Amino acid sequence: MTSDSDCRSWFSSADLLTKDASAPVALLGAPMGLGSITPGGCDKAPAVVRAAMKRMSVYDLETETDLSSLRVFDAGDVDISTLQPAESLTPIVTALAPLTKKHDLSIVLGGNNAITRPCAHALDASLQRVGVLTLDAHFDLRDTDCGLTNGNPIQALLEDGMPGAHIAQIGLLPFANTKKAHEKAKAAGIYVATAAACKAQGLASIAANALERLAARCDVIHVDFDIDVVERSAMPGAPGARPGGVTVQEFFDATRLICAHPKVRSVDLTEFDPSLDVAAISALTAARWVCEVLAGFQKR
Repeated sequence: MTSDSDCRSWFSSADLLTKDASAPVALLGAPMGLGSITPGGCDKAPAVVRAAMKRMSVYDLETETDLSSLRVFDAGDVDISTLQPAESLTPIVTALAPLTKKHDLSIVLGGNNAITRPCAHALDASLQRVGVLTLDAHFDLRDTDCGLTNGNPIQALLEDGMPGAHIAQIGLLPFANTKKAHEKAKAAGIYVATAAACKAQGLASIAANALERLAARCDVIHVDFDIDVVERSAMPGAPGARPGGVTVQEFFDATRLICAHPKVRSVDLTEFDPSLDVAAISALTAARWVCEVLAGFQKR
């Protein structure tokens, strides 16, 4: 006889999280809230995303992808919620670097976009072996003379010594960036694809081209998924999102393709501010993103 509790059971993506450190994938929270150009509550995102994962199943009926046998080591959160970006480099690298060595893929839940710099450092302190792909409406090439913020992690990486040819940025929006930032990207040799190019050719196709370019130059790749790359009407919880961004489905398709690439060793999700969300739209999108990451990884 089926019990009442059995009828209400639901094996969710949150049930994939484990404290078993032998799992092939790791998840780390990086609740950085300080240093944002637009102050908010991005530090609350890791907990909200984990909670929203309870509303996602582990089965994709469209592709018959079943994640139920996969496990994800939940390494908890780095204690950085009261730290500025410059102070957070060492704690994040200390927590993340061992995970990237032990696990085939490490997922980092931000937090604002300033976490991308330490994520790259965690893969290789010299930055000479690392490639960085960003899905972002913005270049994040603001000057660093006034300090590190969520608006300049790519500029900071260039100043740290990462070659510009090791960076690819896709999904960039008009009237969301400056001419100065664009000129910086050109001068550094960064691969750039606008939102219009991504729509014309497909975000996943552009991502595949960017990965091919990076993989030819780099041993390992970190991918920054800044959710403000998504159309603002579909992403109310992203303070930097603007009209004209990519669709949610394009975002998911690109995520799965990217995470199937064997040189992608770490990914982050940034710029989700739960305090701005409406009807859990952004939270559920972020939770679905985690599922797409895992579906891509499972295809390796």
